[in-house]
Amino acid sequence: MPRPITLITGASSGIGMELARVFAQNGHALALLARSQPALEVLRDELAQKYPKNSAPLIIPCDMTSPDALVQTQAALAAADVQVNILVNNAGYGLTGPAHLLDLSDQLAMIDLNCRALTAFTLGFAKDLFAQKGRLLNVASTAAFQPGPGMAVYYASKSYVLSITQALAHEWAEQGVSVSALCPGPTMTGFQKRAGWDDKMILPKLATTSARDVAEAGFAGLMRGTRVIIPGWLNKLTAKTAAFIPNAVLLPMVARIQSKRLTKT
Repeated sequence: MPRPITLITGASSGIGMELARVFAQNGHALALLARSQPALEVLRDELAQKYPKNSAPLIIPCDMTSPDALVQTQAALAAADVQVNILVNNAGYGLTGPAHLLDLSDQLAMIDLNCRALTAFTLGFAKDLFAQKGRLLNVASTAAFQPGPGMAVYYASKSYVLSITQALAHEWAEQGVSVSALCPGPTMTGFQKRAGWDDKMILPKLATTSARDVAEAGFAGLMRGTRVIIPGWLNKLTAKTAAFIPNAVLLPMVARIQSKRLTKT
């Protein structure tokens, strides 16, 4: 009988790394997936040393945008005789700037990772989750709650993540699977550098949540069965009020915020 395991994608840094630490702290056996094998090895050794009662995490160095990423991951799990009972789709990135000026291939790759790969893993492991009466956590963003001029493709991709997660939460309830979307607001991780943000720009402390706090809120919400998890009271407020602000007011506000984040040259 395969051993149940929690699979976390994008686990080598940021929120994904903190999610791995929180799940390990709570006694979960882990499979950690990311592109960087050295970073995964460091995290594996850290968790194995800190939580010796847990089995050492299985690491899967893999680029999720590769056409065979799902098959490669399933093969690695089968070889280890484990079956996914919790899937955490965390891998993703954003890009800041006017969409027509950003590299097209980079933006299409963002859609590929944030949307296609997340969907492939979600549906590819559906049978495992059904068999285990498991849980699914998809990492979206507060960006999912409104259009985002200045990060147009990223905001749209996270709206997709939130939408499909909410739909599957309804569809899969009859299968005994709990489905949640984690929607963090601004969180200081490697995301900002990849997105092209100005490294001198300091996010307001009131509007910023640590990666650890996001991970803890995500874990707790997933275990409670909360469908949409928004860490931080200010993030909750902005996400809920965005729907009531006319686009004529909202879009210039978002565009102004994103323009201030761009790396100055």
